Amino acid sequence: MQGKIVRGIAGIYYVHVRGGKIYACKAKGIFRKEKVKPLVGDNVAIEITHAGDCEGNIVEILPRKSELVRPAVANIDQALLIFAITRPEPNYNLLDRFLIMMRQQGLECILCFNKQDLADAGKKEQLRAIYEKSGCQIVFASAVQRQGLDPLLRVLRGKTTAAAGPSGVGKSSLINCLQGDKQMETGKLSEKISRGKHTTRHSELIAVSDDTFIMDTPGFSSLSLFDMEKEELRHFYPEFEPYKADCKFLTCTHIHEPACGVRSALGNGYISSVRYDNYVAFYEELREKEKRKY
Repeated sequence: MQGKIVRGIAGIYYVHVRGGKIYACKAKGIFRKEKVKPLVGDNVAIEITHAGDCEGNIVEILPRKSELVRPAVANIDQALLIFAITRPEPNYNLLDRFLIMMRQQGLECILCFNKQDLADAGKKEQLRAIYEKSGCQIVFASAVQRQGLDPLLRVLRGKTTAAAGPSGVGKSSLINCLQGDKQMETGKLSEKISRGKHTTRHSELIAVSDDTFIMDTPGFSSLSLFDMEKEELRHFYPEFEPYKADCKFLTCTHIHEPACGVRSALGNGYISSVRYDNYVAFYEELREKEKRKY
């Protein structure tokens, strides 16, 4: 029988199989010998040891298509970044850090603005204008009014998604809405496998359907700067790409050089000033970080 590890605590791995049943499994000793540790998100083959108690052993870890370090999880297909339209107002600096961090790990990003019921059309268009060229899909939703769930489910369907965002944006409420009828099952599962308050630190996949999973990550209020050279930063801004050919210098940083195609596009309104200002701020942070090394 095959399934996906949705949670791992104290050497017990909880494996979701088709139909929604969860098996509590131990990993065979061969994995320790080969120094391979099962990860949340792993697709595995299991053997059933006690059918009545839903217990078994993991006998094979199927090939991973990806592996993240923070959080330690396998086979994530994309990232869902959840921010509120208002209450609280979007922290653009933090949002752009999220985008860069996820892309460093090779993940496509979906940007979801929750609480759309609290904002007017003008605020939605403002946010769309800032991020429409950032390379990520944009979805507006309201967990309270259950709005925008169908478009969101369409981009999540058939994939394993890491959901991230700061506290207070309604991330957990939105994920609960996406589960629909499965929310009660998830609550029972969490109660069954709870090992005290510390368990909230563990990665956990939530099954929306047999082939659709969401990993709820802890709320963030800040993120440390990315591990990269300052010259690499410009490659994480897709909106710069159409204008790089107009730069006088191939190594243009788009900050201080003359005849810069990106800055020209910025001046003409083709690039968001919010995005560009964050780019400059991040570049300066990376430059200061490099100075401290020497």
